Amino acid sequence: MATRMIQPAKSIQGTIVVPGDKSISHRALILSSIADGDSVIFGLSRAADINSTLHCLEGVGIQIDKQPDQTIVHGKGKFGYRVPTDILNCGNSGTTMRLMAGVLAAQSFDAVLDGDESLRRRPMRRIIDPLEQMGVTIESRDYKAPLKIRGASGHLRTIDYATGIASAQVKSCIILAGLYASGITRVTERSPSRDHTERMLLEFGVEAQFSMGGAGVRGPAELRPCTLDIPQDISAAAFFLVAALLLQESKVEFTNIGINPSRVGILDALAAMGANVHKSDVTELNSEPRAHLTAGYRKLKATTLAGSLIPKIIDELPILAVAATQTEGVTTIRDAEELRIKECDRLKAMCSNLKKMGADIRETKDGCVIKGPTPLKGTVIDSHGDHRIAMSFAVAGLIAEGETVIQDSECVEVSFPGFFEILEQSVQR
Repeated sequence: MATRMIQPAKSIQGTIVVPGDKSISHRALILSSIADGDSVIFGLSRAADINSTLHCLEGVGIQIDKQPDQTIVHGKGKFGYRVPTDILNCGNSGTTMRLMAGVLAAQSFDAVLDGDESLRRRPMRRIIDPLEQMGVTIESRDYKAPLKIRGASGHLRTIDYATGIASAQVKSCIILAGLYASGITRVTERSPSRDHTERMLLEFGVEAQFSMGGAGVRGPAELRPCTLDIPQDISAAAFFLVAALLLQESKVEFTNIGINPSRVGILDALAAMGANVHKSDVTELNSEPRAHLTAGYRKLKATTLAGSLIPKIIDELPILAVAATQTEGVTTIRDAEELRIKECDRLKAMCSNLKKMGADIRETKDGCVIKGPTPLKGTVIDSHGDHRIAMSFAVAGLIAEGETVIQDSECVEVSFPGFFEILEQSVQR
């Protein structure tokens, strides 16, 4: 088990290059695989989760050429997958499993999706129920992986499905299956989730609708190949944004960062804390807005993070909790039960590790209450094998007194290969 030592820093500086957006990268690979012809992808994330999707696609016979500056996916159309000769291993990636299930549901063969120990603990009933309503048979134990999907040979029914939670993975799974059904498949949500699938379908020539209340697709639909440029991942940039806000004399910049409206909750949350993250050079390419971001040190204030904002910051809540320890007043996080069923129980991991560092934090059923500002002290951090916990506490280590040790630090490869090296190059001591 690898460990990383984090020393206190005076500031963080420079133009930071973060990986291509992970959510968009998954969708670019999967949609390209069922397009009829070759699609070219620029800026694809090299994260371990994306490699899981790539390997699953290769397992069903899709040829993917990985080049230094581009990735070429040789799409075979909606029914071009071949029968896999082995279990399709999704690794640690819930997105891989849930989105691939939507496409495999319509094939003419059976397939098994499995993953690592962490993924096997994550709930899959949220996709099994709607797919079974569409006419698919899925075998599982306690609605968890491994999932044996008995392909419906294209004979899928449309559904109008109301999700109990705001989940882009669930929505996308249903929408992908809807590409194979005759008529309109709709998904409605209580709160809007990420809409990358719907936006990207437009690039592939598919009629898709999306709004604050959900999304829909008309099937059967054929996908034409296209060229995609993936913006850099705002969820990865969040760690450096917060570090710059917490360390005096800091200034960081990012170019070509994705600012999809369903993903900029991190900017909204930081603005509520008094931060000033400046956006410039705003453009749109492949239906995805992107911009240049600049941030520097700012004295932060407490706020409440709850309600419809939570689905937009679900991945950024651990680093926002770190920021909250340095705000003036009491920060409350509510409605975040979903954090308990991520790669680990992130609520518990956030609270226990911040307590060890001396933070005034109280865990609640669906969030936590943090009183600040509180000086942090370096300690040994259990990442629980969760990449976002490891990266959040690496940032906490920069503002802590003494040395911070991150256990199981290699887990950052799941979303951000080279994170620690980029962090070390950027800090001033």
